[in-house]
Amino acid sequence: MSRFLVWYRMQPPALRALLTINVGVYLLWILALMHIDAVRRFVWMQLALNPDWPAILTHPWQLVTYNFLHLQPGFWGLLHILFNMLWLVWIGREYEELHGSHQLLALYLIAGVGGGLLTVLLHALFPNVGAFGGLVHGASASVLGVLMAVAILYPFKSVALFLFGPIRLLYLVLIFLALDVLFMAGSGTAVGAHLGGALFGFLYAKAEQRGLDLAGWARIFFQPRRARRRQPVTAETGHMLRRVGAWMEQRRGAAAEGRSSSAEERSLEEEVDRILDKISAHGYDSLTEEEKRILYEASRR
Repeated sequence: MSRFLVWYRMQPPALRALLTINVGVYLLWILALMHIDAVRRFVWMQLALNPDWPAILTHPWQLVTYNFLHLQPGFWGLLHILFNMLWLVWIGREYEELHGSHQLLALYLIAGVGGGLLTVLLHALFPNVGAFGGLVHGASASVLGVLMAVAILYPFKSVALFLFGPIRLLYLVLIFLALDVLFMAGSGTAVGAHLGGALFGFLYAKAEQRGLDLAGWARIFFQPRRARRRQPVTAETGHMLRRVGAWMEQRRGAAAEGRSSSAEERSLEEEVDRILDKISAHGYDSLTEEEKRILYEASRR
């Protein structure tokens, strides 16, 4: 558990918030809310996206709220949120480190809203096509928007896939969209959201390349930082922090079993906890040399 907490605290603010909301809402839904009839009906009818026109005009918030809902129970529902969150971590973290927390949040929301708008448009144009009707939920539009934006901004970025080896991110996104369209009948309403999310991610990246600031409004959600850009955590530092997490887990296990520890060890554990909180709030590069030394000493125990 301590290793997970260390990993969680290392995530940049916007990514950490998006993971927390998506996973938290999913767990709350699966474990409790979906079993309460009144709450279940409210979530499906008020928070998931209903693409009917002009009904959406009276429920515009659905263009945002559906991006944080993963309502399908069972194994396939678990895979849905799992892969959405994994891709967000694999690609979104690097984007946030390079461009800022406000940029990732803005991109996530704009791509999600774009996916919702295209879903509404397709349903209005083709109301009798089943693939464009029904309720929509999930973060796939937003995640595809992030993937597409990164693929446009960094066209040579590759992703290593099991059995296939490295493949350019742009090709991967295009292949996924092509398969989505090809099997439209089986993918239901998600196809409009997927295409719209990718389209708005593309437009967002092009705007960013032209110097247009579409994310200024999102700065309000994050405390002002120093002008210095946060530096990505290196592989060596990440390995050290994982060792610290293992040591913390061992210490808590010993405490749970009632084994005593020296005053020095208890003091070190408290100091490491404080330093990890500082990393969570401000990043690893905010640590002083003394704090980095303390972490290093803890990792060697």
